[in-house]
This record gives sequence, C-alpha cells and structure tokens, in this order.
Amino acid sequence: MPNTKRVRLVASTIAVALGATALAACGSEDASDDASGPASLTYWTWTPGMDKVVDLWNKGQGKKDQITVTVKKQASGDTLVTKILTAHKAGKAPDLVQAEYQALPTLVSNDAVADIASEVGDTKGKFADGVWQQTTLGTDAVYAVPQDIGPMMFYYREDLFKKYGLTVPTTWEQFAETARALKKKSPDTDLTTFSANDSGLFAGLAQQAGAKWWTTSGEKWNVGINDAASQKVAKFWGDLVKEGAIDNQPMYTPAWNKALNTGKQIAWVSAVWAPGTLTTAAPDTKGKWAMAPLPQWSQSENVTGSWGGSSTAVTTDSKHKAAAAKFAAWLNTDRDALNALAKESGIYPASTSAQLSGAFTTPPDYFSNQADFYTKAAEIAETTAPSAWGPNVNVAYTTFKDAFGKAAKEKSDFGAALKSMQDDTVADLEKQGFEVSE
Repeated sequence: MPNTKRVRLVASTIAVALGATALAACGSEDASDDASGPASLTYWTWTPGMDKVVDLWNKGQGKKDQITVTVKKQASGDTLVTKILTAHKAGKAPDLVQAEYQALPTLVSNDAVADIASEVGDTKGKFADGVWQQTTLGTDAVYAVPQDIGPMMFYYREDLFKKYGLTVPTTWEQFAETARALKKKSPDTDLTTFSANDSGLFAGLAQQAGAKWWTTSGEKWNVGINDAASQKVAKFWGDLVKEGAIDNQPMYTPAWNKALNTGKQIAWVSAVWAPGTLTTAAPDTKGKWAMAPLPQWSQSENVTGSWGGSSTAVTTDSKHKAAAAKFAAWLNTDRDALNALAKESGIYPASTSAQLSGAFTTPPDYFSNQADFYTKAAEIAETTAPSAWGPNVNVAYTTFKDAFGKAAKEKSDFGAALKSMQDDTVADLEKQGFEVSE
C-alpha cells in the first residue's frame, strides 16, 4: 500500500501502524499541560443553553482549578464538521468541540481530535458499552466523552390502538401485520410512514438488525452498507411501501404533522427525543401517546438502534489537553451538570446514572400519562447495539436521501437504493485514497 494511504487509514480508526499513542501525541505539545490549570478554553457547540451549563463549571470546579471555558455557539451537522476541519488545517481549532458520533471517524481521520484515554478512561463505567464504543472506534483510544444519546423506540396512539383493536407489536413481523390490519379496518389511516429525509432513522434500524456499515480489516476499510442485515431492513420497509400498507411521505413536513395530529398516522418509529418533536407536530394529541421498545427481528432478541446523539471531544490543536478533557468528563458525568443539561438543553444523557435522576424522575409533559416513560427508556438504552461509523458518513447519507427518496416516492426497489449507497460510499473512499474491501 502506498505510504499516503497507510497514514490516512492509521489516523482514521484503529491506528494499525502508528498506534494510538502516536495519535495522542499530536494533541498537545505543551509540556506544561496540566489538568489543574491555569487555562482558558474555547468550546464549539450547538446545544441550546450550553452557556448556562458552563457557568456552573466556571463558578465551581473551573474556578477552583483555574480553568475557564467560553462557549462559542455553532451550527450542527456537516457544517460544523467542515468548520472544525478548516480551523484545524490552520492550526486554530478550539480546545473542545461537540461531535456527533458518526462524525468522529471523519475528525479522527483528519487528526483533528485527540486521544484522551489517559484523562477520561476511568469514566467508561458510567456509560453503556454500546455507547462508549462509539467514542473509541473499536480501539483502546478514546476520542470523546459521550454526551447525549438517541436510543430508538416505538411510539403509538394508545387510544387509537384500542379503538382499532390493535396490539402493540413486539416483532417486525407483527408490525407488518398490524399495518395491514389497520388498513383493512380504516383504509384512510396509516400505521406510519417510511421517510427518506432523515438518514439516521434507517441507519439506526440497520444497526438494530446487526449491520456494520464501516469496519476495518488490517489496513483496509470494509464497507458493509449492502450487507445481509441492511438488505433485510430495506426489503421489509420496501415491501410495506410497495403494497401500500404504510405511507411513503417524508417526515417533518406540514402534511406529516397534520397526519399525526389528526390520527391519520397512529405510530412513529423514533428515538427518546420524540416527545419534543410530537409536542410541536401533534399538539392536539398530548397525553394520547405511549412508548414501547422497538419491535425485534425475533422474539428472543432485545436490542435497539440509535438515532442521533453526540459527544464532547478535545482537539489536537488544544495546548491544554488535560484541562479540556477534565471539563469534558465533568460536563457529561457530573450530577449537577447533567441536570442542567436536561433542564437547559433538553438532552437525554448518555450517562446511565443520570437517566433515572433529576429531570428524568418524572415523564415528559407530553407523556404525563406514562409514568414509567424514563424507566423504560433507561432499560431500552442499555440494549443499544454497537455502531460502526466511517470517515465518509456524509456521502452515504446523501445517497440515501436521493436513492431511497426516489424509491419511496415511486414505490420501487429499495434493494437497488441500498446498492447505490454502497457503491457511492466505496467510490468516495477510494477517491480519497483509502484501500477498500467490500
């Protein structure tokens, strides 16, 4: 393999040749780096209310350790990733960045975030294994501290399920039967819709089925977007759309909101953050919904996927890596910090202990009828399947929206759309100079 490809792959996930310590060494060349300050840190984040949470640090632990953090509000998604990489190339990235889990491999492959295993490794026990794994990329290195997560769940109109004599499905086979039964009883009503305007939904469903979209073998990337697990998920939803058992319209539109608010759609496969969306989309149905675990592919399974979530990473440009890592750990494990994040930002914490304390001792206002909402959510979160992200998630997601959007609209082959995702992702990796095996 040419040396350029070797170096890029090493930096990307598993540090095969250079080792995790080589990556960590890039983080801070300041020999005086000290977790007890003095240090002035900058944190790029899109989370609303983060400045109020950081105030707790600056007036408390930060003041004691002489570590001051300043929040710089940013856009989210690919916009922030691009901005971080641009700043890093100029050697001017902030000390800390909020990073979605699927963005971490891209940041690592560009040597933009540091290995902070020696600073935060002892926090591992505060997170579910499947969550912690997303910040390690399958190595001994740790590239961020988990902040919030989006375990997937099944939401349904409790009153309308009773009206139509439906049972909450516990398997995907039962889910399909429920969709068909509803159509027979009320032809103008849909159980749900297949939407192609948010790639994270399908990715989470594939994750639940056991898909591993990006993995490594030696010094090569393996791309498994078109693997058997993903094919199973694509065929399942494609068949339901083709036969008209469910709707094929995108989410988050006025039409979708109306369908939820009027009872034209009576269920939604979503994540723990769904109450906030439903509050806006279907205000007239408050107190009429309930939440249950995601249907399983077999009765013996108990696993969910994740849709969304982010972490706090320390950049390799920071001259105060240890101090920045100390703040990242505090932000995502300290009881007061997590309670403030829940109150000010509305996040669902990655920390398992926080999921049943503070703001999570009572259900969301929209689900006031389900007293055990967060107890169930915590149990479901523990079953999150491991994920497998790569350095060009944006390419796969863009193709998903185009190919699956077209297939859903035309009720055509979802399998062909999945193959397009695979082909485009492989082609892009090869264009970037990576060695790829499928």
